Amino acid sequence: MLTEEIPKYLIPYIAQQDAAFYTPMDHASWRFILKISQAFFSDRAHQKYLDGLHQTGVSTEKIPLISDMDTCLRRLHWRAVPVSGFIPPTVFMEFLSLGVLPIACGMRKFEHLAYTPAPDIVHEAAGHAPMIADPEYADYLRCYGEISRKAIFSLQDMDVYHAIRHLSDAKEDSHSSPMDVMAAQRKLDLAVASITYESEAALLSRMAWWTFEYGMVGSLDHPKIYGAGLLSSMSESFHCLTDQVKKIPFSIECIQMSYDITRPQPQLYVAPDFQVLKKALDQLADQMAFRKGKLAGLEKATQAKTVTTVVLDSGIQVTGVVSDFYQDSSGRPDFIRWIGPVQLSYGDQEIEGQGVQHHQDGYSSPIVEVTEAQLSEAGFNVGAQGQLKLASGVVIEGILIAQLKKQDRIVLLTFDSCTVRRGDEILFKPQWGKFDVVCGQVVVSVFGGAA
Repeated sequence: MLTEEIPKYLIPYIAQQDAAFYTPMDHASWRFILKISQAFFSDRAHQKYLDGLHQTGVSTEKIPLISDMDTCLRRLHWRAVPVSGFIPPTVFMEFLSLGVLPIACGMRKFEHLAYTPAPDIVHEAAGHAPMIADPEYADYLRCYGEISRKAIFSLQDMDVYHAIRHLSDAKEDSHSSPMDVMAAQRKLDLAVASITYESEAALLSRMAWWTFEYGMVGSLDHPKIYGAGLLSSMSESFHCLTDQVKKIPFSIECIQMSYDITRPQPQLYVAPDFQVLKKALDQLADQMAFRKGKLAGLEKATQAKTVTTVVLDSGIQVTGVVSDFYQDSSGRPDFIRWIGPVQLSYGDQEIEGQGVQHHQDGYSSPIVEVTEAQLSEAGFNVGAQGQLKLASGVVIEGILIAQLKKQDRIVLLTFDSCTVRRGDEILFKPQWGKFDVVCGQVVVSVFGGAA
């Protein structure tokens, strides 16, 4: 069973595909799209497309069972799971990072045979799946998932995501009136207009859009289609090959080009091969907080106001919403505050007793390397009162009640009856409970989501 091979927290997003759900009209629509597509794409799509349909279990005659596709994809070292329409972007990326293709079960309405903005089985099964038969493309797709799942999303990104989902649902809902669709479009326009900065997630979404959604490969004069958005849209795939659509040599600069999910694209990017995509993706990753860490990483986390994970060089991880931080004279972050629920982890596993139940209302800690010798000099033995003066000016007074070591390095200290101050500012009071100090010298990584 595939559900035994993926993380438990992803299982709730897996749906059940009911073959009886599809009507004769649905199957007729599928046959029409696939037969037209195979004829059209025989000399206009990447050479792997037609072979890929067969290799991934996509039949022309009827809507495929995703379980059958999973069996075929397994031979390509991938898997497939059914999902219901839109799933959160972070979940989609996590599936890709595991080599699992999420496939929306729904079938587009007859009125939207040529194109629909909503995820459906045409887009996922006949668009994304066939290209996985190309090893270089499949490698790029998996690497994209691995990098994207570490991207920092902003609250504004999530507003746009929910607005896109609302508009797509409205367009596919047979009970929606033209006024409902117009209202949903206005909501999306407002969400897009409210964006004040470009997050990592926004830049990566553009990379996705101009590559595996709307990408072309080969020469500028005779490009071939490989993007799922084009392979699943008869109208836009025909339009994109005309001179009305500008063809641009692919480069990392594509992340500077925004897109509109509701309209045909006025330009598309053409890559010479799929290896170029992976190199550009790696260039983008070098700019991201999960690789840069330090001050730049914390600044991105603070700006985003969403859940991120801060990783210290000791390996300890703090997950939560970063609110603010102090720096020492050299610019090194030396004290960080989080708001809301916080989780402390090591090696992507929550430390016992350090989950959100313990840190429900925020958390703060100096960022400092602490050794056994320093603790002894400060009078700290387990169960003893002491005072620890840090180079940052932070002073910790209290009773040391526990310490956690990993690989002969202290990663966590817990104090009771503790007062923490920095000059005249009180950072922690005894009545607030136990004070946990995460130990490490440098913030080596900051990534989106939880450890």
